[in-house]
Amino acid sequence: MAKLYFHYSTMNAGKSTILLQASHNYRERGMQTYLITAQFDRRAGEGRIASRIGIGDDADTFGQGEDLFAKIKARLDQGPCACIFIDEAQFLTREQVWQLANVVDDLNIPIMCYGLRVDFRGELFPGSAALLALADEMREVRTICHCGKKATMVVRMGADGHALREGAQVQIGGNETYVSLCRRHWREAVDTQPA
Repeated sequence: MAKLYFHYSTMNAGKSTILLQASHNYRERGMQTYLITAQFDRRAGEGRIASRIGIGDDADTFGQGEDLFAKIKARLDQGPCACIFIDEAQFLTREQVWQLANVVDDLNIPIMCYGLRVDFRGELFPGSAALLALADEMREVRTICHCGKKATMVVRMGADGHALREGAQVQIGGNETYVSLCRRHWREAVDTQPA
């Protein structure tokens, strides 16, 4: 029975690595997978999912407002697919998460979503909020803070090296922009900065 999965974490926890490994495992056994990532995240190149450790694979992309049920149905009309993998799932809209749930329920295809749970302000992304509400199974991908505790938050660093408290929810970046921290160190980083 197909399920909608949400694998969530902070930045730099290895979500894309896990996604790519899982897809590889299916393909190694002769089963096709369908990889999709956010259209505007071009850090690895247009339509590409890549990991910090150097592995990557080509992917289709999704844009805001795109009908993912129709997109996935069109892919399935071309041939069998054992599993669908979505990277950067935090950028999905609530409607798109419902469309993914409908794929699972009506087309009986498992969907594995990978993304951030919260932004640098400690607020849920819309896609993550919808996945937390609708996913059949959720799995935390763990990473650690510099103190050794589990990192559950992320700060966005400004050009001056201080944590930012305000700004657009979405700003594409990697290690040069974001740092994963435990809640205590996140509070310290955010609260001690000038307004």
